[in-house]
Amino acid sequence: MSHVLMWRAADAGGAVSPHRIVKYGDADGKVVQSAAAADAHVGVSGRASAASGGRVEFARAGIADIEYGGNVARGALLTADADGKAVAAADGNRVIGIAEVSGADGDIGQVLLAPGLH
Repeated sequence: MSHVLMWRAADAGGAVSPHRIVKYGDADGKVVQSAAAADAHVGVSGRASAASGGRVEFARAGIADIEYGGNVARGALLTADADGKAVAAADGNRVIGIAEVSGADGDIGQVLLAPGLH
C-alpha cells in the first residue's frame, strides 16, 4: 500500500506512463520518464498517464506504487530500465529508492523513495 508524503506536478516533456520513474526535463517545471540507470531520478509518476505537454503528478517522498520491469526482491535498491520501470540497481547506478515488496515484470510494487547513488 502506498503512502505518499509529497506530490509534485509538472509539465510532461514527453509521454509519461503511470507508476514510472521520472527525472527532470530540459527546462524548469518539466519532467520526463527516466530511460536509464544513470539518469538522475526524482520521483515516480502517479496513476494517470500524461501526453507530452500535459500535466503529470509525481511522488517525491514516502512510499509510492511503482511498476517493476523485472524480478525484484524486497529490500533491493531500484533504478530505471529503458521504459522507466523499476529494476534492481547495480553498483554505480542512480537509484530511486528501496523495494518494499518482491515482484516480477509488470507487477505494481511499492518503493520507499530515497533517490541517490548506489
